[in-house]
Amino acid sequence: MKRGVRTCCLTAVLVPVAMQAGAVVVKTDIQQQVGDRTVAIRYYSPSVVRVTVWPGSGKMPEKKSFSVIMKPEKSARHQVSIDLNEQTGALCFLSAEGDTLLLAGTSAFTPCTHAVDKGKYEVTQTFRLKDDEVVYGLGQLRDTAMNWRGRHIRLWNNNTYISIPYITSNRGWGLYWDNAGRSFFDDDSEKGTSFRSEVAPMIDYYFIYRDGTQDGVIAGIRQLTGQATMFPKWTLGFWQCRERYKTSDQLAEVLDRYRQLHIPLDGIVQDWQYWGCDSNWNAMRFQNPYYINKVGDPAWAKYLPQDLANLPKQQEPRLKSPEEMVKFVHDNNAHLMISIWASFGPWTAQYKELKEMGALLPFVTWPLNSGTQPYDAFNPKARDLYWRYLTPLYRMGMDAWWTDSSEPDHFEKPGDDDYLTYAGSWRSVKNAFPLEHNRGIYEHQRAMKGNWKRSIQMTRSGSFGLQHYGTFSWSGDIQASWDEMKKQIPSGLNFSLCGIPYWNTDLGGFFHWDYNNDPKNVAQQELQTRWIEWGCFLPVMRSHSSSPMLPELYQFGQEGDWAYDAMLAAVKLRYRLLPYSYSAMGDVMLNSGTVMRPLVMDFAADSLASRLNDEYMYGRSLLVHPVTDPLYTWKDSRNNGHAIYPDVRQAAAPVSVYLPKGTKWYDFWTNEVLDGGQTVMRPCPIDILPVYVKAGTVMPFGPDVQYSSEKPWDDLEIRVYPGANGTFTLYEDEGDGYNYEKGAYSLIRFDYDDATRTLTIQPREGKYKGMLASRRFRVVLVNGQSGRGDLPMQGARSVEYKGKKISVTL
Repeated sequence: MKRGVRTCCLTAVLVPVAMQAGAVVVKTDIQQQVGDRTVAIRYYSPSVVRVTVWPGSGKMPEKKSFSVIMKPEKSARHQVSIDLNEQTGALCFLSAEGDTLLLAGTSAFTPCTHAVDKGKYEVTQTFRLKDDEVVYGLGQLRDTAMNWRGRHIRLWNNNTYISIPYITSNRGWGLYWDNAGRSFFDDDSEKGTSFRSEVAPMIDYYFIYRDGTQDGVIAGIRQLTGQATMFPKWTLGFWQCRERYKTSDQLAEVLDRYRQLHIPLDGIVQDWQYWGCDSNWNAMRFQNPYYINKVGDPAWAKYLPQDLANLPKQQEPRLKSPEEMVKFVHDNNAHLMISIWASFGPWTAQYKELKEMGALLPFVTWPLNSGTQPYDAFNPKARDLYWRYLTPLYRMGMDAWWTDSSEPDHFEKPGDDDYLTYAGSWRSVKNAFPLEHNRGIYEHQRAMKGNWKRSIQMTRSGSFGLQHYGTFSWSGDIQASWDEMKKQIPSGLNFSLCGIPYWNTDLGGFFHWDYNNDPKNVAQQELQTRWIEWGCFLPVMRSHSSSPMLPELYQFGQEGDWAYDAMLAAVKLRYRLLPYSYSAMGDVMLNSGTVMRPLVMDFAADSLASRLNDEYMYGRSLLVHPVTDPLYTWKDSRNNGHAIYPDVRQAAAPVSVYLPKGTKWYDFWTNEVLDGGQTVMRPCPIDILPVYVKAGTVMPFGPDVQYSSEKPWDDLEIRVYPGANGTFTLYEDEGDGYNYEKGAYSLIRFDYDDATRTLTIQPREGKYKGMLASRRFRVVLVNGQSGRGDLPMQGARSVEYKGKKISVTL
């Protein structure tokens, strides 16, 4: 039977009719009147189908999707088919083999009563899931949960909460509820699962199913909303940030210390108020007298931030202009990210122009009592204006944009929801604000003549499809605490399952009130150490804190101190893993891969693994279990904490780690081989984070460097973990720029045959400017002594590789 949408007359319960196994031929456009409403189904690809429902029998209402950029494709073969109940409008989504995936039940429409949304509806759609089904996604919700069954969730972006109306199942399907307004997700054992939005012209959602895997679903997301861009290699290094470096000389001193102490570093961040006082908020110009050598000049005194008024009189500054600061950073082989906001103070030229064009949102935002207002990012002319004022900073040489407060954060008051933006009422579009804001910056930078840098933005909020615009999210202004750290892991994992592969958190937390804002507090040191160790296995590794806490690694001690040594070791390991991590980024770009992988992605058949909220795969080979409880100290708010042991180094308290079924695992630090499907108690000294490697892994290790481009990858260590066949593809390109979009990259595939203990290095594919013509690989078969943790390599076979196929028997 060849069909994709079939109508069936059922009365009370939706029951899918039998289907012939295999691919099916379908119509691409189906629209049918069902009672007092119309149901339309349209296939966008073999694995993506759109469903819309609206009252009455007229044509489909007009509706803009902010996230979906894909146009429907014609295809005769599909992985999803649908049964439509002619009496109720209910739908049954089935796989090509005839398995029921999801039931869509009742649709409800209630006319909006607020004048600005007249003619639209509050809409609700119910679904039926299997009782034991696990549901993930919904963005970054600052919660310990991985599974959203039995929960009621308000989807409305705020600082620390990124709301994405998307869910995905451990049975391998995804559903995107295409509504940018205030929405709600509900799951009730009796009423079913539902999405509800306060304003919409119609119900509009996309069902995604591809090969029954999460990788397939995410490939469908990227097809629907845009592929993820390739980040520059330096972004995989270590970033140092603080609220805030108050002068350019402060920033320079930090970079100097990192280089003097040989702590690897690639990124340093200039936070807010380089523009001056609050009334001049986000001027995107260096008007703070301390950055332009104007301290004491009456003409610039009005711009002086209040907290700098009592600073000791500045001596002759080392760096006298922002141009000198940028040059200093670049001359020291680092990169500079600068803070820019989605709001403007009343003294700024942007504020005045935006006000004239009616493109300011009349909201009270931070900082309070400054007159600062957000701009209307939905207005294309306002986005043009934003970039016009940002262009001087771009030309100055800034390497990345920190798009702070992109919700935009504001103190909600009655009537705000009714404000009419360029795209509609605030209640109907708010959750798309960060997408439009960051999209505007990305597209304008890409359009700049002669632009060669990859456009990179770190933003505090997000939306479905954010990955397409060179943007990654961080989890906002969170508290420094063990409980908060526990929430961050599932927050990042659920965010990744929404198809956005790059995410990070303020390592150590942002607010350090509980630890007296003191890096010498031993309880704070343990928390900071564990958070930094976890950061080694995040898509972006960035340390940050609020003032007056000083988060630089050397603030926590010196060589020989346990916290300093453990954090330094984690940063150094991050750099040794660069070839592995950059190849994972290449997998994102080429194969719609995911860097931070919830266990359901690789072990969906393991019901225990698919529910875990405290461990994940970093790339496709490394199992990571962050330590999220204090093992060696306890907190005392009156003092600076207490250590349980006189010397923390002597302690090795255990942590419970589950090893998923279906493979053997190597302890990364000891090379002990363990069976999957068991829980182990792993002793965790302060410098050890539980990390396990899948049998069959081929993993490259890079050189010990101070910054990502210091040394070429001409002498890589290749570790082979026996016990299963395996493969790994080393991705390389120019490290920055967009030539990779034209095919300027190389791939070297390593295939390991466990039966013969043979590693075959396949012919190199592709080329790029600066590519190594020849190189050495030092191949080591991991055992009890060789290839352990971050220790020096032993027993390697040296292989000269010039791009031709070569095999090595180990």
